Amino acid sequence: MNSHSPVSPGAPKARPKRTFHRWVNNPILEDYALRYAPKSFRKWSEFAVFSSAIGGIAYMADFAIGGSVAISYGFTNALWAILVAAAVIFLTGLPIAYYAAKYNIDMDLLTRGAGFGYLGSTLTSLIYASFTFIYFSLEGSVMAQALNLYFGMSLGLAYLLCALVIIPMVIYGMTFLSKLQMWTQPIWLILMVLPFAVIFAKDPGSLAAWTTFGGHSPSGAGFSGLAFGLAAGVVLSLIAQIGEQVDYLRFMPDKTPANRVKWWWAVVLAGPGWVILGALKQLGGSFLASYIAPTVGLQLANEPIHMYTVAFEQLIPSGFAALTLAAFFVVLSQVKINVTNAYSGSLSWSNFFSRLFHFHPGRVVWLFLNVGIALLLMEVGVFGFLNTVLGFYSNVAVAWIGAVVADLVINKSLLKISPSYVEFKRAHLYNFNPVGFGSMVIASAVSIAAYFGAFGPVMQAFSPFVSLGLAIVLAPVIALITKGKYYIARENSWVQGAHGSQDGRIHVIAGSAGGEGPSEVAGLGGHRHGDGEEEMACGVCAFEYERADITNCPFHGATICSLCCSLEKECHDMCKKEPAVEVASGAAVEMH
Repeated sequence: MNSHSPVSPGAPKARPKRTFHRWVNNPILEDYALRYAPKSFRKWSEFAVFSSAIGGIAYMADFAIGGSVAISYGFTNALWAILVAAAVIFLTGLPIAYYAAKYNIDMDLLTRGAGFGYLGSTLTSLIYASFTFIYFSLEGSVMAQALNLYFGMSLGLAYLLCALVIIPMVIYGMTFLSKLQMWTQPIWLILMVLPFAVIFAKDPGSLAAWTTFGGHSPSGAGFSGLAFGLAAGVVLSLIAQIGEQVDYLRFMPDKTPANRVKWWWAVVLAGPGWVILGALKQLGGSFLASYIAPTVGLQLANEPIHMYTVAFEQLIPSGFAALTLAAFFVVLSQVKINVTNAYSGSLSWSNFFSRLFHFHPGRVVWLFLNVGIALLLMEVGVFGFLNTVLGFYSNVAVAWIGAVVADLVINKSLLKISPSYVEFKRAHLYNFNPVGFGSMVIASAVSIAAYFGAFGPVMQAFSPFVSLGLAIVLAPVIALITKGKYYIARENSWVQGAHGSQDGRIHVIAGSAGGEGPSEVAGLGGHRHGDGEEEMACGVCAFEYERADITNCPFHGATICSLCCSLEKECHDMCKKEPAVEVASGAAVEMH
């Protein structure tokens, strides 16, 4: 919420005001977990947002994934899998990053308006939450391996420590994380790159050994179509990483003529551009796995702590000093990414539970849940099943991202069946939109069946690509069949810029949802704060919010904020079942 000022005199007071837990009332703790990020809170520069978003890419799982696919499928298959997957991830991530930064909303809110509907996106929130705790557990396992090797600490205790240390850092959300990522980024970059430079200088033959590395692959270092498909499926599990990038990009400042170039650079590099660094790290992991395999064996060659211990030994004669530096680097890297995993997971769980149970105790509560699930996965040894877990997960994640991208690019921009803006508020969305929800479910079901061998070995190897292709094709097909009927349940005249309504009228609003729309005061009881954004009082919780976060509620007979709308249990969506009603300054007026 933008401020804690009381509701203005004369606003609707027919029902008792809703009160929130103090964790929800604190914007620094809550970080707008269920809301549009208002302009009054978005005080970071383009560079600060970029640095915070790209700082989360410090994770060592890229090295582990690169090492695993090289060991399992050989150099050539790993190389092409990493490059092809990176291209797919970049192209799908670009429209998602743009729309999220433009409308200042996270992945969950974006998915609602991109063909899934209000409750339909609940499933994707669960998919996204799964991504955050799966990768938290993998990253935490890598950190625990470092503690185990350096201190001799048992893995069980190391897992617990690696989970608990993250919680206090994430409680204060973007306010703390932006500082953490900026301060640690230069140190991390130097420590990541330096060992490679030393190895290449001292042992030029290591590159040749890498290109002939076969690992366990039956085809050795050569190319195999099936092995390439299986390797690409593992790497494509990272496609959902764009959601974590978006969790930072929603705090981008508004795009203006003055900052247009900086804004675009930040969105592209911190959004889909993460995969450029990610792919380089995966290639680096495959190289280090081939480099250290003769020393530690193939079984341990995909563990980053061993990779960097051997690598730093080329720089520092002392084995203990090299291990110390490697352990420090691994721990630093894992802290940088797991604060992001925990943060994004808390946002996703907030969205999931608020929609299902109309209950929101605060983002911080769900932070503990996400970390707890990740800790459980660490304790059962998820790292040992790295390729299997990620290969299966990628089928579902790819279907979700493919459906969202198809709606944003094809349905919105090309076919113009989907609304040109992104609507995220419950009061204006159908519970389920078959366009995104249906295409994701069908694509996931078919690709999972393929993954388990229902359609033969070729389809099994390329099941994530089957998932992506089906989702992208089905989304516009279903949109055309349904004629876009299930996007907007009730017209919202308070959206960015101007758009055509179902009755053919044009509605122009006051305020902006994060872009460059008009900004005149519409005389609906709002007022402007210092940065020029109009605020309106919620008739339910009595706090004030920017126009993009407010709608009209016939049940309460007042304007209402998006969170109070989400948490309302008794209205039974009457605003979407009865003739639509607008409320202006406390007086009900019929919508046209």
